[in-house]
Amino acid sequence: MLKKGTKLYSIAKGKCPRCHEGEFFKYGFTFNPTKITQLHDNCPKCDLKYMIEPSFFYGAMYVNYGIIVALFVAVFIISKLILGLTIIQSFVAIIIASLVLAPLNLRLSRIIWINMFISYQKIIETTKKKNNSKS
Repeated sequence: MLKKGTKLYSIAKGKCPRCHEGEFFKYGFTFNPTKITQLHDNCPKCDLKYMIEPSFFYGAMYVNYGIIVALFVAVFIISKLILGLTIIQSFVAIIIASLVLAPLNLRLSRIIWINMFISYQKIIETTKKKNNSKS
């Protein structure tokens, strides 16, 4: 399921969508607000430019919205139906879950967004192209 070459691999591991080897984010998972969504300018392995066009990652807001709505519904159902909490307690649970998972949602939405536009290519092919152009 998480084999190299699948979009799910790139998303779950936080790897470059083209080569699946270079890191997508500059820093590992952190709660530091200044480092959460910092990306490399280019992939360290295949040199893919991550900012495909100006303001490319504004589209990730739509992905983030979908993730947040799914999270809200899941937390509400769990807290109300399974745990038997009141409506107010359920909404407090939603707020806490959204605050705790905000860094993960921001990172996840960006990597999902770029994976919608970039497909996997084996690094061997990319390396061969670089070597041929240098010759």
